[in-house]
Amino acid sequence: MASVFSLSRSVHPILKHPTRFLTQSPHFALNRPLKSRPCPVWSASFSFCLSSSSSSSFSTSSLPVLSLSHSPRRYSSFTPLPSPPSAMAAAVAAAADVENPLLKDFEFPPFDSVEADHVRPGVRALLKQLEDDLEELERTVEPTWSKLVEPLEKIVDKLTVVWGMVNHLKAVKDTAELRAAIEEVQPDKVKFQLRLGQSKPIYNAFKAIQESPEWQHLSDARKRIVEGQIKEAVLSGVALEDEKREEFNKVEQELERLSQKFDENVLDATKKFERLVTDKKEIEGLPATALGLAAQTAVSKGHPGATCEDGPWIITLDGPSFVSVMQHARNRGLREEVYRAYVTRASSGDLDNTPIIDQILKLRLEKAKLLNYNNYAEVSMATKMATVEKAQELMEKLRSASWDAAVKDLEELKYFAKSQGAAEADDLRHWDISFWAERLREAKYDINEEELRPYFSLPKVMDGLFNLAKKLFDINIEAADGLAPVWNTDVRFYCIKDSSGSPTAYFYFDPYSRPSEKRGGAWMDEVVGRSRVLSRNGTSPRLPVAHMVCNQTPPVGDKPSLMTFSEVETVFHEFGHALQHMLTKVDEGLVAGIRGIEWDAVELPSQFMENWCYHRETLMGIAKHYETGENLPEEVFLKLVAARTYRAGTLSLRQLLLAAGGYAAGYYSYKWAEVLSADAFSAFEDAGLDDNKAVQETGHKFRETVLALGGGKAPLEVFVEFRGREPSPEALLRHNGLLAAAASA
Repeated sequence: MASVFSLSRSVHPILKHPTRFLTQSPHFALNRPLKSRPCPVWSASFSFCLSSSSSSSFSTSSLPVLSLSHSPRRYSSFTPLPSPPSAMAAAVAAAADVENPLLKDFEFPPFDSVEADHVRPGVRALLKQLEDDLEELERTVEPTWSKLVEPLEKIVDKLTVVWGMVNHLKAVKDTAELRAAIEEVQPDKVKFQLRLGQSKPIYNAFKAIQESPEWQHLSDARKRIVEGQIKEAVLSGVALEDEKREEFNKVEQELERLSQKFDENVLDATKKFERLVTDKKEIEGLPATALGLAAQTAVSKGHPGATCEDGPWIITLDGPSFVSVMQHARNRGLREEVYRAYVTRASSGDLDNTPIIDQILKLRLEKAKLLNYNNYAEVSMATKMATVEKAQELMEKLRSASWDAAVKDLEELKYFAKSQGAAEADDLRHWDISFWAERLREAKYDINEEELRPYFSLPKVMDGLFNLAKKLFDINIEAADGLAPVWNTDVRFYCIKDSSGSPTAYFYFDPYSRPSEKRGGAWMDEVVGRSRVLSRNGTSPRLPVAHMVCNQTPPVGDKPSLMTFSEVETVFHEFGHALQHMLTKVDEGLVAGIRGIEWDAVELPSQFMENWCYHRETLMGIAKHYETGENLPEEVFLKLVAARTYRAGTLSLRQLLLAAGGYAAGYYSYKWAEVLSADAFSAFEDAGLDDNKAVQETGHKFRETVLALGGGKAPLEVFVEFRGREPSPEALLRHNGLLAAAASA
């Protein structure tokens, strides 16, 4: 549930724009990308999922309680976005070029027409109007919903949509000009966020609501809004005075700047590395898809005659290229070279992040002390579902269940490498593990992920995913290309309709890697959220819009995008995040969908959806050869299921190691949420996965609780409402083949 380079956790939670649910970059995974992705890492707003692990650890914000942005972020008879209030529209138009697409009233964000030149005047004009609106709110505020929360949501939403649009373009269509424009106006945006988050009139009004006789009569969603706003105000420094507040604000501004710079350095360092190969012996072992991609890259880099068979080839640090080398290149020297280049990105020269890391850590501690916390981990945990003690308790239970299995994994890998005559068998290094783990997996289960690609073409995978969503949640997903502007011709646009045929949500899907302009990883984020206050017609709520971004292998030649099984899991994962945003039934905009959900609970629906990749009916429905239409052989499906627990102990320990402090003391969230997701899927197992009626009934219950209630209810209460009890780690351990170890521990 994390994103890539979230903006700092300053001020108003709603305005914080961390990259929302990011799935972790597959980097040196031991045999394949981790299942529990650091989803919280890679977009420019609060994206859920795949991101560059290197930068994610230093994101300066945690998942905002009331964040309205979720990028990892549409309508004609399809409900359009609301117009800004007429006074605001008039003032903004007078303050800046009326042709600026950022300032127009749009039905769908004009992703195709926003340029870097629009950012400075557009954002500044918007901030000036929002300052006026905030002053008016503070002057007239009363502790009532209509005089406090509704005008506050309108102020926050406009900035969230516009800033989210700009940051999303930076994540998927990066240019030096856009970076410079964002860097110039970012301090003004942070200044406004701090001003809003530290507003005492607003804070006092929320406190008054909480202390009023009406408190007990508020809905769960409204109570969550009030409680969340009060907590976030405190964490935004509302209680600080004079010099301490000034110091806090300087820290927040600097954390925002450093976070942005860290992100940019990683991206630039990733783009900078290119390894030209002219001798095919150097890349012996790479599968045809990897060779085709490397040749295609070479063509784009000035080698027009490059072919898959004869080269030349260019190896990059982009996910599909890097993983292929780590898993398949027999040239140990090449693996080491590429591995070292990957893990040392942005660690020297003009792109050196070392001093940035040091400064971020220093400033985080300073921020914690100003807020009367002992360390930044305590600040991070203040908005989580778990306590420090509960998180540590779970981590230890999983560690003890995984340790012996992980030791056995390593010994088995060494023995296998030695049996194959590997000189490095007794001294396996990081650049050896993925290669030999993949060879052992092939030998043990007779499965080669590359050979499975023809069975997982993107169109078939998406059809199968949409059919599963219809079965589980009674929704229809239809292509709506052309309805909304897009930022690249590869981007698809879809409409979700309920059983009556009425639109309920929309989403963009940007599937392919574009290393020259697009961040790596995968993420989901919101474009706009469901909202009663921002209704277009005054009666029905504004409908939610999301975007899903991946970095999978693009089509090569006349072949469609042929996916690895891991890429299939990634798409299911991100779609789970999107479903929670799009199928919400909460009309209170500040806690609708993915907004307001504690970070350590937000991965529940995404990891839940991954389980269906191992469900026979679902998998066999998507696994059809792209040329012949032949189904995936039954024996191959059984091998995939058997291989699910391969090196589970090792992968579990790696996650637990990263949870010692990754993602600003938030990385443990993946395991915490994986307990929830595995237990939730076990409800379908209990009902009977082959019983369609039972699956549909359980799916309806999941939709009406986990997906519908979003941030409007405490996540533990939501889980209990679905499952009938509190969560247990038993299902997770069973799925990973570690249950027996846990019982004996």
